[in-house]
Amino acid sequence: MELDPAEAELKAVLNRLRRAQGQIAGVVRMIEEGRDCEEVVTQLAAASRALDRAGFSIVATGLRRCLAEAADGGRSREDRDEMRGRLERLFLSLA
Repeated sequence: MELDPAEAELKAVLNRLRRAQGQIAGVVRMIEEGRDCEEVVTQLAAASRALDRAGFSIVATGLRRCLAEAADGGRSREDRDEMRGRLERLFLSLA
């Protein structure tokens, strides 16, 4: 399954990942500066949630695409079942 970065949903995922990247850089700076543990953990938790949401969005996009291809008859049943199984495992790895 390949992702089309032109899709609006995936643009939102990329923005979320860039935000998380900035948050992680901020966490590194906070640790280097000796900032309060609670502040660091709060920012780290926010970055973690952003990464989780990005992962779920990517898996959801794949599921939708898989279902659309199944409706169009673009894949064999075995291919669809294999793809669904892979996407389910990816989804569970995020849980």
